[in-house]
Amino acid sequence: MDPVLLARIQFGLTISFHYIFPPLSIGLGVILVLMEALYLKTRVPLFQQMTRFWARVFGLTFALGVATGVVMEFQFGTNWSHYARFVGDVFGSALAAEGIFAFFLESGFLAILLFGWDKVGPRMHMFSTVMVALGAHFSAVWIIVADSWMQTPAGFHIVQSALRQRAEIVDFRAVVFNPSAMIRLAHTVLGAWQAAAFLVLSVSAYYLLKRRHLDFAKASMRIGLAVAAIASFGSLVTGHESALVVSKHQPAKLAAMEGHIPASAPAGLSLFGWVDEGRQRFVGASVPGMLSYLVHGDASKPVTGLQAFPPQDRPPVNPVFQAYHAMVGIGTGLLGLSLLGLLLWWRGSLFQTRWLLWVYVFAVLGPQAANQLGWFTAEVGRQPWIVYGVMRTADAVSPMVSAGKILASLVLFLSVYLALFILFVYLLDQKIRHGPLADDLEVAYHEK
Repeated sequence: MDPVLLARIQFGLTISFHYIFPPLSIGLGVILVLMEALYLKTRVPLFQQMTRFWARVFGLTFALGVATGVVMEFQFGTNWSHYARFVGDVFGSALAAEGIFAFFLESGFLAILLFGWDKVGPRMHMFSTVMVALGAHFSAVWIIVADSWMQTPAGFHIVQSALRQRAEIVDFRAVVFNPSAMIRLAHTVLGAWQAAAFLVLSVSAYYLLKRRHLDFAKASMRIGLAVAAIASFGSLVTGHESALVVSKHQPAKLAAMEGHIPASAPAGLSLFGWVDEGRQRFVGASVPGMLSYLVHGDASKPVTGLQAFPPQDRPPVNPVFQAYHAMVGIGTGLLGLSLLGLLLWWRGSLFQTRWLLWVYVFAVLGPQAANQLGWFTAEVGRQPWIVYGVMRTADAVSPMVSAGKILASLVLFLSVYLALFILFVYLLDQKIRHGPLADDLEVAYHEK
């Protein structure tokens, strides 16, 4: 058993499971702000009922996000000690900022959001909701900064000591605003909004199909659909911009994403297919010259392909290719569902179109799948580097941790995460089946 591969699988499992929850927290934070703002503006009790119901769902996702996120930081010191020593000055700064400026902000005001309805006034409660939403977004900022630095490292130099090398920050601003950070942040945040919006759509569609809580479901669906449409279109735009950054700073990843083989040649935009790495050819359908046009604005200009890189410097081509195209396909489908919903809303037939409501019930899985596939594309596409062009993944693992120990902890993680996932699904199902509370229709703010 290869300890490097096992360590990668363990960390991949950990972060994949964790990444179910932060996107929901980030997106629900925005939706809570919208719902509570509508209540304060209109004083329609239905909007307060919506806010209180979705705040309870937010609390559940936040709790699971915290419980699953802490584990990852310990793995840096156990399975990835060489990496931790090498990038501690850089990576540790971003993680510390996430804890100080994001987690404490979000968790501090969360108590007021969940339990302060009858203890604080409406303005203070609204302020707390906004702070919780900002805290969730600030958390994304620093995590994406740290991960983007691994993709496009900047603002550092290598310090050589008697025993080891380490990366040291020389320009913190350059670290934060490294070439891929801001566009990846925008794309990630919009994906989070999309995940929460489709959760709201799914629950609302379920209530409409079951003829329960109809006013609540219709109002929630309108808000969810508006956020879903904005996030879906924004994901398309930021995804394109992110790919342009990849083409400039990580050409091997782009070549794998599109299955582009020649070292330097005009490239088509692949639609689907398979890369035959043995024969060095792409098998499938593509739009001739379109990738060159998207990258350079000229269909005849060359794009760097896989043959420009030694085999040991190429990422796993087919896993990256398939994950990327599955993500794009799902994202396009979600955009179509959002636009169709807006059209039927405009025509006044949205809530009566049962087949689309059934699609919305299950479409909640789409953003989650797209987010996971996007992360997979980014991280596997970076291989064989853990810090692109600076440190190889094989050099980052802990030499003293054996494959057997990693495998044992992997089995343990699988067991615990399976139990947590069952618990999450059970609790979420109970909240949805119970539905919004009648008491939530009453004005519950503390009025002085």
